[in-house]
Amino acid sequence: MIRVMPKSLEDQAQSAFRDAQDGWLGAIRTHRLAPPDAGFSARLSGLADAARAEADACRLADRAGFEWPPHRAAASAPPWELQPDSGRRGPDGLWRRFDSAVSELNRAATGTDLIAVAVAYEEMAQVAGELAVAVEREDRASGLLPRAQARRSA
Repeated sequence: MIRVMPKSLEDQAQSAFRDAQDGWLGAIRTHRLAPPDAGFSARLSGLADAARAEADACRLADRAGFEWPPHRAAASAPPWELQPDSGRRGPDGLWRRFDSAVSELNRAATGTDLIAVAVAYEEMAQVAGELAVAVEREDRASGLLPRAQARRSA
């Protein structure tokens, strides 16, 4: 009988980190050169999900004894459709929070503290999720997205 050993916390952390990084890069890629279309809210929702996965992976990696690999991200800018001059749709106040979250994530990424990076990703997830809901609502009201069908009771 072959006994399969469960993954160590270190292996789980490395696997979760790789998966989260792949998800984050994929979410960012969907925003690059994206047209200002009805898919904007879905891309924002995907970004929120990817940021949440990054935060979870960072917390797991911290528990396993890892530290964040610092890089020079202080000047990193998000894809064009997420930048202030792009004509992005949604409430200005949420976009100011988003811009602040980008700055904080870039700042945290220059250090080695996984918890600081996790907190920055969590804020990014929160505000990107709120933006996704707000943009979808605006797009439905404007007709860019079809109105949600009212559900009938049985």
